[in-house]
Amino acid sequence: MTPPDPLYLSTAIEAVLAAGRIQLSFFRSDLRIDKKGTIDLVTEADVAVERAFRDLIAVRFPSHAVLAEEMGVGGARDASHVWIFDPIDGTTNFAHGIPFFCSSLALEIDGVLAVAAIYDPVSRDLYTAERGVGAWLNGERLQVSATERLIEGVVCTGFPYSIVQERTEPLALFGRFLGASRAVRRFGSAALDLAFVAAGRLDGFWEGHLHPWDIAAGALLVEEAGGRVTSYDGGPFEARSGQILASNGKVHDAMLGIIRDRRDRPVSN
Repeated sequence: MTPPDPLYLSTAIEAVLAAGRIQLSFFRSDLRIDKKGTIDLVTEADVAVERAFRDLIAVRFPSHAVLAEEMGVGGARDASHVWIFDPIDGTTNFAHGIPFFCSSLALEIDGVLAVAAIYDPVSRDLYTAERGVGAWLNGERLQVSATERLIEGVVCTGFPYSIVQERTEPLALFGRFLGASRAVRRFGSAALDLAFVAAGRLDGFWEGHLHPWDIAAGALLVEEAGGRVTSYDGGPFEARSGQILASNGKVHDAMLGIIRDRRDRPVSN
């Protein structure tokens, strides 16, 4: 794949920086919070950020489509270019005043992730990537960690909103990784978790029951930083599959082994 049009990356950066400004204007304020499920929240800030982004793309790229968390698919039908956007990844953190959230944006061209941008407005960290070109943090080239053994690694995961109804499998897998790694973390933003893998801060990340806007941008960041991204069975990563295993590459097979072993065991309640 040839490098994407530079206008796409500049648009992605413009969009996530604008999202960050809106997020901070609402953060720790008396904002309206609604429920999409028992523990699944949406705030007025999520909606404001997404509307601003959709307006930007409609004007700049009217032939492109948008797939985003709060309003679904919009824009041109059968578009070859699809912007995949999470206006606030880490909404629960955001709603509770916890400073760990971001905006996450990827551009998919003919089904292939081509451009990514993730912005953490609290730390002012801007992560970007272009297919075949590389990944950066605030303009500095990113590289995954060099950790060779999982027992020496720090890994991360998240839990689905369905954890309220079904805890057995996610907690069992979490427990297996606790016993096989140096530490397991759970921060509450899949996009930033993946950005941390790309930056070498974490050695691996796994999670199921996700949406494309949670993981598309982060997956490209990890790949372009020299890491490995697959499905739970080791096959090619698909943003719409709902699951991801991302790592520095060196601990990937060990992580795959834990997931496969646990999935092969019968689940007991």
